[in-house]
Amino acid sequence: MFVMIRGGGDLATGAALRLRRSGMDVAICEIAAPTSIRRTVCFSEAVRLGETTVEGVTARRAELEEVPELLEEGIIPVLVDPDGSSIEALKPDAAADLILAKRNLGTNAGMAPVVVAAGPGFTAGVDCHAVVETMRGHYLGRVIYEGSALPNTNIPGLIGGYAGERVLRAPADGVFQGVREIGGRVEPGDVAGYVDGVPMVCTIGGVLRGLLADGILVRKGMKSGDVDPRCEPAHCLCASDKALAVGGGVLEAILHFSRGGDLF
Repeated sequence: MFVMIRGGGDLATGAALRLRRSGMDVAICEIAAPTSIRRTVCFSEAVRLGETTVEGVTARRAELEEVPELLEEGIIPVLVDPDGSSIEALKPDAAADLILAKRNLGTNAGMAPVVVAAGPGFTAGVDCHAVVETMRGHYLGRVIYEGSALPNTNIPGLIGGYAGERVLRAPADGVFQGVREIGGRVEPGDVAGYVDGVPMVCTIGGVLRGLLADGILVRKGMKSGDVDPRCEPAHCLCASDKALAVGGGVLEAILHFSRGGDLF
C-alpha cells in the first residue's frame, strides 16, 4: 500500500514511521521553507538538508520522477509540493493531511481512495473520510468517522507540569536566527535565538526540544522553539507519544477503509 502525507513535521513524521513500519510505502509533500520546530525528528528536514534519518528511517528530498526508485530502496521521498499536486500524479492508495494548520489547506476526499486528516479544520464525511484527534488528553489519537476533531484552544498541552510556558514564540516580525542547539540545556532567562536582533528568551529550564531553522521569516508570536522541562535529551531524537498516537490513528483509519469499511 502506498500512502502520501501532506506535511513533514513531528506529528506527520510519527505517522510516517508507523505506516512505514507497518509495511506501507510513504511519500511526503512539504513546503519550500518548512517551519518545523522539532527538527531532529522531522522528515521535513530533508528539504533543507537533502536527507535526514529519524529512528533509523531515512527520508530524501526528491523530484516526482525519483519517487518509485526511492520507494523501492525503502527511502521516504520528500517532495517540495505545498499544494499536494503530486498526489494526483502518483495516485496513492491513501492520502493523509498532517499539516496541522488548524484549517483545511486544500485537502479533499477525492484526492485518493482513502483520505485521512488530523486535527481541527476537517469534517469526516465531508472533506475527508476520517479525522484523527490531535488534542492531548483522553481522545488523543482517536479516529473520528463522523464529525470533527475538538476545536483548537491555542493552549499547548501539559508536559512536565508546564503548558504555554514551554513554548518559545518569536518576539518580533523578521528573520529568525538561533543561538542554541536542540538537545542542549537551558535555564530561565537564557536566549535561544533572535529575530532581527530582538532576543527570544526562555521562561523555564529544561532541554531545548525544538528550535526553528535559521533564516526562516517569522511573525511576532509565531511558535519558534520548545523547552521540555523533563530534561531528557534522548527525547529530542525520537518521535513523541503524541506523534505516535496520532500516527496510530492514521494507520487505523487507512486499514479500516482498505479492509472494507464503508466510505461516504
